[in-house]
Amino acid sequence: MTAKLKKHGLRDQRGGATVSAGYAGNLVHYAVAHGIDRAALIAQSGLDAAAFDDPDNRIPLEDYKALMRAAKAMTGDAALALHLGATQDFKEISVVGLICYAAPTMGEALMELNRYARLAAEVEFPAEGGRFQIQPRDGALWLVDTRSDPEDFPEMTESTWSRFISETARHFPDAPFAKAVHVPHERPVHADVYTQVLKVPVTFASPLNAIEIDASWLSLPLHNPNRYVFGVLSEHADRLLADLQAAKSVRAQVEAHLIPMLHKGDMGMEQLARALGLSRPTLYRRLREEGVTYEALVDDLRRRMALHYLEGGKTSVSETAYLVGFSDPSSFSRAFKRWTGASPRGRKSE
Repeated sequence: MTAKLKKHGLRDQRGGATVSAGYAGNLVHYAVAHGIDRAALIAQSGLDAAAFDDPDNRIPLEDYKALMRAAKAMTGDAALALHLGATQDFKEISVVGLICYAAPTMGEALMELNRYARLAAEVEFPAEGGRFQIQPRDGALWLVDTRSDPEDFPEMTESTWSRFISETARHFPDAPFAKAVHVPHERPVHADVYTQVLKVPVTFASPLNAIEIDASWLSLPLHNPNRYVFGVLSEHADRLLADLQAAKSVRAQVEAHLIPMLHKGDMGMEQLARALGLSRPTLYRRLREEGVTYEALVDDLRRRMALHYLEGGKTSVSETAYLVGFSDPSSFSRAFKRWTGASPRGRKSE
């Protein structure tokens, strides 16, 4: 049984992966609306009902999976995850959704989703590029969910793509978006529901976990971008993310040491290893075990912090360059263009 987890996004005390309580609460709300007894459902999952009091609480991922299984069994709906994803806006579920809605365009909302993806769900994905990546393939453009082993929990795939597609259609009914969906799991018994909900052709047992998209979706303006709201929410989310990552991994420990040192530009691996009480080879090996090199980690941290400073309206381009360790603004501009494909002056003017 899972004890009530502390507020402010602290990790599962057993050390495992978690999802936000907002996600789990949304699932409970959906099941109750379809006639399921709330107490019975929560009891079936092994969760503590108090964990749902704050959407920023953390729910162990394994318990969320149990909650999903129980909800499917009790409703008799094998396609529950597809229906769940289609029903509610992301902003009603997670602070990450609120931040995405405060962004100017869909493309920038996607960047924020990647920035805070672990607040929604702690799943494994490549260290570089974020969980949701835009990839051109064979003349088409794909929005790819790069999380590891998606076949272990296909319901996450179902609810994720259903929410992307249904939410876009709900708010932008005339905007082109999804053209096709590919999923890695085998064709399920409720395969016919996929096309009913997603309204595009679906390919099962694909090497991709992705939506083929219309490129114009990335530049689609959102209805109510708000820089002030974005700044307030991002600061809150940064605190949650810091809590979540604290002592979670060697990478998180390295990043915690690096953040106050970024402006110095001198962040040798040997020095960081000593600060962590490790030898350089041990630090190298442990980072490799987590799927990242030290150089890639530093580069990605600079990228994320630069975006945070510029998009939060906190600093000028020159100040941001200094804060993330570039003595030469032109070198920072080149790095920023490599990271994002755009100039930093498009994010924040002097």
